[in-house]
Amino acid sequence: MSILDEVDSLERKWMLLTIVVLLGFVGLLVWSVVAHGAGLPSPAGRIDPAEVRSTPPFDQPGLYVDGNPDDDIDYELVYVAQAWAWTPAEVELPVGSRVRIRATTVDVIHGLWIPDTDANVMVIPGQVSEHVHTFSDEKTYSIICHEYCGIQHHVMGGLIHAVDGDVETIGTSVPRT
Repeated sequence: MSILDEVDSLERKWMLLTIVVLLGFVGLLVWSVVAHGAGLPSPAGRIDPAEVRSTPPFDQPGLYVDGNPDDDIDYELVYVAQAWAWTPAEVELPVGSRVRIRATTVDVIHGLWIPDTDANVMVIPGQVSEHVHTFSDEKTYSIICHEYCGIQHHVMGGLIHAVDGDVETIGTSVPRT
C-alpha cells in the first residue's frame, strides 16, 4: 500500500493539477529564454575596485568622442558609481548620437537605469558594465540607481541632456582591441 492510496481522490486531482501547472510555468520560462535568446550579460571587462580612480578611462569619467573607427559608436560615456552618487552627475550629448555607456563602481552593487530607454545595467564591483544606446529625442534623461546601495539610495541619480548642437568632451577614447 502506497502513500497515494491514503489520499482522497479529489485531493489527488488537485495535487496533480498543481504539479502540471508548475511544470507548465517552468516550461514557459525555459521556452521564453530559449526563444528570445535571453541570457545573463557577461562583463565587458574586469577592474580592481581599489584602482578605479587611477585606471583609465575611469580616472576621468565623462563623455569622450569614440576613438574606434571600426564601430558605429559616436561617443563613449564613462560613469563611476559610489554610494550615493554617479560621476559625472550631469552630461550633455548631441541628440541622435549613438553612445556606449561604460560603468563601474568603487563600493557596492548599483544599477544604472535610464527610464524610457532600453538602458538597464547592473554595476558590480570588479566589473565593467557596458550598454549601447542612441539618444534620439532632445530631452533630459534621468539616471536612476535601481539597486539598493545604502541609506541614501533614494538620492542617487544623475541627468543626461540630449541637446541640439555641439557638446564638450574630455577627449577621444582609446580604441580597445
